[in-house]
Amino acid sequence: MSGGARTTRVYRGTFVHATSAEPLHISEDALLGVSSEGKISFFEATPDVDHLSKTWGFSSSEIKQLGPKQFFMPGLVDTHIHASQYSYAGTALEMPLLQWLNTYTFPTEANYADLNFSRDVYTKVVRRTLKNGTTTACYFATIHTDSSLLLAEIADKFGQRALVGKVCMDVNNGVVHYRETLEESKAETDRFVGELLQRNYPLVMPVVTPRFALSCSSCLLGHLGDVAQNNHLHIQSHISETKDEVNLVKELFPTCQSYTEVYQMHHLLTDKTVMAHGCHLTDSELELFRDSGAAVSHCPNSNISLCSGMLDVRRVLKKQVKLGLGTDVAGGYSASMLDAIRRALDTSKALKIKDPQHETLTFEEVFRLATLGGSQALSLEKQTGNFEEGKDFDALLINPLVPDGPFDVFSEDSTKVRLYACDDRNIVEVYVAGKRVVPFGEASPGSTRSPS
Repeated sequence: MSGGARTTRVYRGTFVHATSAEPLHISEDALLGVSSEGKISFFEATPDVDHLSKTWGFSSSEIKQLGPKQFFMPGLVDTHIHASQYSYAGTALEMPLLQWLNTYTFPTEANYADLNFSRDVYTKVVRRTLKNGTTTACYFATIHTDSSLLLAEIADKFGQRALVGKVCMDVNNGVVHYRETLEESKAETDRFVGELLQRNYPLVMPVVTPRFALSCSSCLLGHLGDVAQNNHLHIQSHISETKDEVNLVKELFPTCQSYTEVYQMHHLLTDKTVMAHGCHLTDSELELFRDSGAAVSHCPNSNISLCSGMLDVRRVLKKQVKLGLGTDVAGGYSASMLDAIRRALDTSKALKIKDPQHETLTFEEVFRLATLGGSQALSLEKQTGNFEEGKDFDALLINPLVPDGPFDVFSEDSTKVRLYACDDRNIVEVYVAGKRVVPFGEASPGSTRSPS
């Protein structure tokens, strides 16, 4: 038997994933083994079953054969979602961003001082995203430390891989009862990071979270850069979402040449940074992203819903900047990353209508952004993103033939067509690090939680 943990589960059937060489690779009769530690022991597109069974210590009778038309795909990676905004998704999307924040976002986020309110919403958003196939989520919470820690606890309880951020904002907030001072923000960020690291959750970690440059003083940004650097933490924020926002940042930070430079000068642009939107980034700013290893989170639903702008993904990719997809709930009205895939394609086609020379994205390319690209954007590609040996088994079992599903299946349909059309009804099982977390509360191999 090969070294390492014993293989405890083996699946045979169709597997769909992205690699560095191929944005959508389909293996129709593959064999995949999962170790007792939840890692992928082997993945063979043309399996020698006898050899593999001897090497990894399983019998052919233990192989789970996928059903007709079923296939596994990697878990989806949401690189930008506001867990605290889930309760009003789809509200007042006719407003521009800054007005929408003051009218809906900040008043609602103030409610998270109440832990009972927080528990209700955070439980629902974690359940909903898992049902939609989000195995990894990069969450914004609120300025409240205890409820942010509660979000981390709930994500751990349900078995979701998550980055959780206590939001920091000490200036330029028009809502009187949703503010923190500089000293409060610094102290509470330190407490949040310290307590969450001490809990040592296996799949949940803190992410340093300045809301955006408009709401943070230079002193606060500098402190957050130090916290991230001293603790080797991820960083998340927003950048260049709207033209109004970009112009205001120029007024507030006149010594900086660009919005991106504001984050760079405060040591917040690193290879563990993900910045949402970036609709109006210049070429020189994208080069700063590339050189630092920072990533952009493309949130097409939100960008269109709030009329913020349309990110030219092709330009970002040509600049060799890491890029993932985000739902950006509640600026985006859907918590589904499958929706994000389709909205990203819609945006690319809208850019083609505007400029016939624009090279539209393919479905295959956007699929990679939602899986492997997202893991790369969050610097988690060694743990998740596809079915490479040694990575955690983060996977969705897709059944196109589910009763009352969103589409009809025809014999000539390809796996790609079925993937494009599916929604949460087709996601019949969800695995994170080898544990089956959906359906909720059902016993599964290797499972230690019953979160229902």
